[in-house]
Amino acid sequence: MKKKIILFIMSLLVLGVSIPLLYQMFTKKEKKQEEQKSQPIVEEKPVPKLQIVDEDSKSRPYAVMINNNQAAWKNHAGLQDAYLVYEIITEGGITRMMALFKDQNTERIGSVRSSRHYFLDYVLENDAIYVHFGWSPKAQSDIPNLGINNINGIYDNSFWRDRTLGVAYEHTAFTSIELVKQLAEKRGYIRETNKDLLLNYSVEELNMNTKEGAIIANKVTVPYSKSHVTSYQYNPETKRYMRYMNDWAHTDGITGEQYSTKNIIIQNVENYSMDSYGRQDIKNIGSGNGYFVTNGYAIPIIWTKKSRSSQTKYTYLDGTEIILNDGNTFIQIEPINMTPTFLE
Repeated sequence: MKKKIILFIMSLLVLGVSIPLLYQMFTKKEKKQEEQKSQPIVEEKPVPKLQIVDEDSKSRPYAVMINNNQAAWKNHAGLQDAYLVYEIITEGGITRMMALFKDQNTERIGSVRSSRHYFLDYVLENDAIYVHFGWSPKAQSDIPNLGINNINGIYDNSFWRDRTLGVAYEHTAFTSIELVKQLAEKRGYIRETNKDLLLNYSVEELNMNTKEGAIIANKVTVPYSKSHVTSYQYNPETKRYMRYMNDWAHTDGITGEQYSTKNIIIQNVENYSMDSYGRQDIKNIGSGNGYFVTNGYAIPIIWTKKSRSSQTKYTYLDGTEIILNDGNTFIQIEPINMTPTFLE
């Protein structure tokens, strides 16, 4: 090796390269090597990813109809795994919920109840596989007409009855993600979607107090009728809203933990009775007012839905689309003649 270096230097001298120039060449090389050694190794920080859903996932969600009769409250199961839950008025002044699960493996969901036709609009806007136990007459006709992939407990063996709960038979049907997945596969339902998520999320925590019309909202009350009021209490430590129904802490029947949410969207729509039984219909095509609630503030918004299958758009008063905090969301579709309240 030394001989090679000497021969290299001698050849440079023959070519007329001076000793000072040779010295300069070698010292520059050594200096560069020293500088490279002294530079700190910069580790690239991983780009933070959304936690509530996998934005890269193309799997279709499952939309499960949840019984919200008061007799069923204490036995609710699995709702904390849902990334999105709709609550809408039904007959008799009570509500029903529809919980959406994406890339979960929830072992017990329910209790599951029958379909109402206007929930189908929200199945469509999320391109979900619809899970229910029975249906109203209009839902029964709309599901095939709209081409909705559904799993119905009346006909499908993807449910079980828990008769140990001490409640009426209609409040005892439960399912799991594994069971509905198996049946969806057996039916040949398309399992992937090209539809974007309904809502946009921010990985970074949002500061809401600077938004136009922001109202302090530590206590949020969403009345549906004289017999049903949903409410939330903000916990500033966890930055989440604890959920209540008729002032009863809404808890999971298996874990015993109170349900909570990061985001609340309140959407006011007109509803009316469509038959002698008192079944409801809602006017959710068009636009109207509402609120986006997160991190202790409520901000006025406008909702717009162009058709049954189109996605509802939620915008601030200036027309910009809302961005939600990273976390689960309850969409409270409230009768237009009811008024939500926000307290400090």
